[in-house]
Amino acid sequence: MQDVDIEVIADYKISDKTSLAESWIMSGFYCLSDLAAIFFAVLLAYFLRKWTPEFILPPSVLMPRAYIELWPAIFLFALAYLVSGLYPGVGITAVEELRRTCIATSMVFTILSVWIFLSRVGFVYSRAIFFIAWVLALLFVPLARAAVRHLFGDKSWWGVSAVVMGAAKTGAEIVKILKNTKALGIKPMAILDDDAEKHGKSIEGVTVMGSLELAPHLAKQCNISWAIMAMPGLDRERLLQIWEESASYFHHVIYIPDLFGFASLGVLPRDFGGILGLEVRQQLLRLGPKIAKAIMDAIIAAVALVVSALLIPFIALFIKLDSKGPVFYRQTRYGKGGKPFKAWKFRTMVENADVVLKEYLARHPELKEEWDRYQKLRDDPRVTRVGKFLRKTSLDELPQIFNVIKGEMSVVGPRPIFQNQIEKYGKYYSLYTKVKPGITGLWQVSGRNDVSFEERVALDAYYVRNWSVWLDLYILARTVPVAVFGKGAY
Repeated sequence: MQDVDIEVIADYKISDKTSLAESWIMSGFYCLSDLAAIFFAVLLAYFLRKWTPEFILPPSVLMPRAYIELWPAIFLFALAYLVSGLYPGVGITAVEELRRTCIATSMVFTILSVWIFLSRVGFVYSRAIFFIAWVLALLFVPLARAAVRHLFGDKSWWGVSAVVMGAAKTGAEIVKILKNTKALGIKPMAILDDDAEKHGKSIEGVTVMGSLELAPHLAKQCNISWAIMAMPGLDRERLLQIWEESASYFHHVIYIPDLFGFASLGVLPRDFGGILGLEVRQQLLRLGPKIAKAIMDAIIAAVALVVSALLIPFIALFIKLDSKGPVFYRQTRYGKGGKPFKAWKFRTMVENADVVLKEYLARHPELKEEWDRYQKLRDDPRVTRVGKFLRKTSLDELPQIFNVIKGEMSVVGPRPIFQNQIEKYGKYYSLYTKVKPGITGLWQVSGRNDVSFEERVALDAYYVRNWSVWLDLYILARTVPVAVFGKGAY
């Protein structure tokens, strides 16, 4: 059996696609991007302070040499990111990466500020430069890491190789997620399963090579140090047997438990005398996160209100020139606690839009399936010319900032739903009503109208179960490029 296993591995040439240096390559690129981001944050902060008009900040004598002498401190950031588990950062979601980089970056800037104060050379350095550099670093470091993944995520040498144990539904879903989520940095190289009927088949381009007995050979001969046990339906005794005979040969093993539908972000392991426990923090019930979200809503609403005051007159003029009807459109939506409210939007459709839609679908019955699946039409006859632009840039939802001010909506949250969509949410409607609907959310940054209604419901459920301030910040960061490029908007 052992000789046969070796021949199978040789046939698929797995060893030609793996390397012991995989994690070092990822760590190297991430480290370079981190240091470059910090360097440019400090450099830009220096020149921004230097060029700041006197009516904003009083003039200050800046000494470039003093800042150059601080160059060794840049390696403190690399050390902080290393301690935070960001090198190589395998298996870390984008939300968790954002949290860790922000905390580590803030800690280093705090340490440097305290050191400068205690060393009595604080008069040499500008507090404005430190503050601006800190803010820019919080922005630049995650963006630089995202750029690295965008540039190299599809390369064959990017990511660490892994074996997926289990070719059933869970294993197939894990392979799909790993293939589509480059941020995790795990590339499935082979799938193993004891079901002989699955051998030789392919899942998302990854072959089911053979039984679980191949695992030790893949670990030793192909330099694969990661394994994912995706067999949540097996009993405890069988799982322990697989662990001892197959999984124990890998340096890193991720076990997928039968906990589908639970929160997955921010879950903490706990040891109870050898018994594993998982702590799920109910962020929706904690006072601190709720206050942080309220403050974030207030700040963004204040800024958006200023922007709205500048844009609304021009948008209103274009709407009136383009088609008949009011500038604003109010529609009953359902929010937190299932309470109805009037959501404000710029009008993007012609008058009698419901009649137009009904007649259009009657003339084009082949489009009814698209409407039923997405509750949208790619070429919607109801949408005006100006309305298409407003929808593509999401400017049609700008008036909803007044709903945020009134406390009916949040900046980030599930998309507000209609009365006839409540039934489509089914058992997930109770989850939806736990939070305020948002102007932007996971649906908007995950494809928008290219996502089916069922997928939208799943995204909303994921958001509620895993809500945190960091998830909101991640969604806000993703919203900007989505709105600019209009991906999935029509």
